[in-house]
Amino acid sequence: MAEKKPVTDLTASEAEAELARLAAAIRHHDRLYYQDDAPEVSDAEYDSLRRRNEAIEARFPSLVRPDSPSGRVGAEPAAGFSKVRHSVPMLSLGNAFDDQDVEEFFARCRRFLGRGKDDPLEIVAEPKIDGLSINLRYEGGKFVQGATRGDGSEGEDVTQNLRTLGDIPAEIAGGAPDILEVRGEVYMTKSDFAALNARQAEAEAKLFANPRNAAAGSLRQLDRRITTSRPLRFFGYAWGEVSAPLAETHWDFLQRLRDWGFPVNPLARRCSNPAETLAFYREVEEQRPGLDYDIDGVVYKVDRLDLQARLGFVSRAPRWAIAHKFPAEQARTVLEKIDIQVGRTGALTPVAHLKPVNVGGVMVSRATLHNPDEIARKDIREGDTVIVQRAGDVIPQVVEVVLEARPEGSQPYVFPDTCPCALRTPVVHEDGEVVARCTGELACPFQQVEKLIHFVSRDAFDIEGLGQKQVAEFFERGLIKTPADIFDLAERDKTSLTPLRNVKGWGAKSAENLFEAIERRRTIGLDRFIYALGIRQVGQATAKLLARHYDGLASWHAAMRQLSEERQAAPGAAKPEEIGPTYSEICNINTIGTAVADEIAAFFGESHNLGIVEELERRLSVVPVETPQATSSPVAGKTVVFTGSLETMSRPEAKARAEALGAKVAGSVSGKTDYVVVGADAGSKAAKAEALGVTMLSEQEWLDLIDERA
Repeated sequence: MAEKKPVTDLTASEAEAELARLAAAIRHHDRLYYQDDAPEVSDAEYDSLRRRNEAIEARFPSLVRPDSPSGRVGAEPAAGFSKVRHSVPMLSLGNAFDDQDVEEFFARCRRFLGRGKDDPLEIVAEPKIDGLSINLRYEGGKFVQGATRGDGSEGEDVTQNLRTLGDIPAEIAGGAPDILEVRGEVYMTKSDFAALNARQAEAEAKLFANPRNAAAGSLRQLDRRITTSRPLRFFGYAWGEVSAPLAETHWDFLQRLRDWGFPVNPLARRCSNPAETLAFYREVEEQRPGLDYDIDGVVYKVDRLDLQARLGFVSRAPRWAIAHKFPAEQARTVLEKIDIQVGRTGALTPVAHLKPVNVGGVMVSRATLHNPDEIARKDIREGDTVIVQRAGDVIPQVVEVVLEARPEGSQPYVFPDTCPCALRTPVVHEDGEVVARCTGELACPFQQVEKLIHFVSRDAFDIEGLGQKQVAEFFERGLIKTPADIFDLAERDKTSLTPLRNVKGWGAKSAENLFEAIERRRTIGLDRFIYALGIRQVGQATAKLLARHYDGLASWHAAMRQLSEERQAAPGAAKPEEIGPTYSEICNINTIGTAVADEIAAFFGESHNLGIVEELERRLSVVPVETPQATSSPVAGKTVVFTGSLETMSRPEAKARAEALGAKVAGSVSGKTDYVVVGADAGSKAAKAEALGVTMLSEQEWLDLIDERA
């Protein structure tokens, strides 16, 4: 399957594999951007991954993964700061990339609200600041807490650092609600960024890549004095939890922010139709080079707050807002060399080494080339002059080759058929995958190191002081070969001829701290344990689903072994129920599909992996995870089907409201359906509900049930 194969041509199995790949890639890039402030792809490339994921999900809704990127924003908060749970989630925005997308945004909002295609719809357009999203909480008019967005549900407590920003008032007056959360962007001006990098260069310190990274790195300092020394600014543009209504329109809300002393972008403007909106976009794009702060687009928000409430949210983003991105910036340079990197799953990723070039104010020297098909499709060769682009951050993508500048005698790049590791094991393309993989999974040193790095990563065991560099060092010295070896380090160190405290780069205190950090992780949640094993296609969300489904480690382990035995006994079977009860049970866990079940079965079918799990079990205390409490809504957990025409709201609005109350909205009636809401001109669904004895409700009865007035 070629990476760019049209979504309309994908088979179900290809789509399932592609969704798994996209989920893993997007989660990886989210972590780099939101946690590490070190993105490795351009905004444009990242957006293209999300667009393809959304398109596949729209065509194959039954394949939507539990860890789908469309239901997630950001990444989990980093270690080092205490955590803050957002009372109202901090979500992301959908994207528009051209005029047609903007016109469709207007049309989509009108359809949802039941308005005509030419009815006016006022929106507020604001420049999209390229900074770090922040939530500021005020109680009784006093600033009490500030947090980063994090993963949208939980962020980092950076209150004390935010108190150093002159743009953020310590107290507000003038009729502010008793509880008020103001949201906005912390940023650094271009001039302040240049001055900061000049000071960094003079001190022979690390230079920042761009103002956004400088702002994020400056705010997320454990030493408040460093933040105080950095010139950070703030623009307000939204709210979170409030104890009283703020205004009737977004425009009036912005005015209230100004009255309370918060900076608001002066370029914001009201527009009433797509033509006005696009004219404003082009005006801002022309002004962009002269602005003293970075922007990467324009955000459009429906002005009336009552309409925002009706439009609501879909997955990770509001229906009433969209971000119109600027085109990616491009430059020309020479691709000097192509290297191969090997990941923990054996995937071989080609990386382009570029002659350093300035793209939009950032010097870049590397780009991922994704896979062999991408190289072949673009006919990328070493020595080629290439066009690279970025849209806000560091490593760019190679857009195209400048063929007229190709050197004479240039030869097509030949992707290696053996792994670059010392074993030189064969490389294969598995069915339905575009990725080339090393077949030496259990012996390949590159994969062994990457698996260990994954095991100790933040979302897995999160062992402080044991990162990528330390893992590689310990592996090379033969101190750790498997995850279980990590928990024997301290004991073996006592009898070592060269204790860690005597190794260059370490010391008595740092060695002691590492051993203590390892000891603290001997007790771990089952979800983190499962994720840390690095089973292909088992991300954090899937690991949590599995952990919550089983009582604890023993029952999970037994079920996974049974799953593997059932799969091995029925190699040709395709339907879960034909393979076995445990296999079928796992496939029914919140849409976990056969692709994930097969990967788990393969993992537990390998004796080496079983040995790793058993060795860990002897060294660790793995505890069950807490199951989240269901909402008190009368329809929480119920399956609802809507049929016929509704009078008080559009069908999408009705479905959105049901989902917000915790219900599952289905497209067909079955014996598992709890309610069928019947509107005018209902058809076969109503008849089937009656035949099955499913409870049928009129539109008014539905509104009464969820306690809403028509």
